[in-house]
Amino acid sequence: QMFSPHPAMGTMLYAKEVPSAGGDTLFANLYLAYDALSDGMKKLAGQLRTVCAGDNFKHDGGKSRRETYPGQINSMTVKDPGREQTVSVHPLVRTHPETGRKALYVGAHVQRFDGLTDDESDGLLDFFMRHATRPEFTARVGWKTGTMTFWDNRCTQHNAINDYPAETRVMHRITICGDMPF
Repeated sequence: QMFSPHPAMGTMLYAKEVPSAGGDTLFANLYLAYDALSDGMKKLAGQLRTVCAGDNFKHDGGKSRRETYPGQINSMTVKDPGREQTVSVHPLVRTHPETGRKALYVGAHVQRFDGLTDDESDGLLDFFMRHATRPEFTARVGWKTGTMTFWDNRCTQHNAINDYPAETRVMHRITICGDMPF
């Protein structure tokens, strides 16, 4: 929920039904990703702010999830945002309010960097996304019915792998309110 002015603090996910194979989730430790940057890149990253948007992902041509995955998410309930803000600007480097540690704050909702054009942002954004998801910063959860995860959205990125065609994955999700990144 990086598109929100006050993104979620944490998320819990509980597996109700899982496919016979696939459907894993990758998690990236964004503390480690930040720590591994050179001093020069940390300085640059500390000056950048991201423009984050709700249900339209730049890498999918601005399409919504429903348009990107026709027929695959008919059971997904997508709440009408009404008057809720679905575009927000956040620092690329987020200081965790409890630990005081710095983490990259980057994910699929990031469209570009504030004050830069799409063309100017693309190369930098690609670098930070690839860097944040390097294997040494990631863990993979293979779901079984009854598996539950909890992660801190302020320092963790997640990505559900959609590799289970014609099968079902049913998850129950609880999202915990957060604060404004700084």
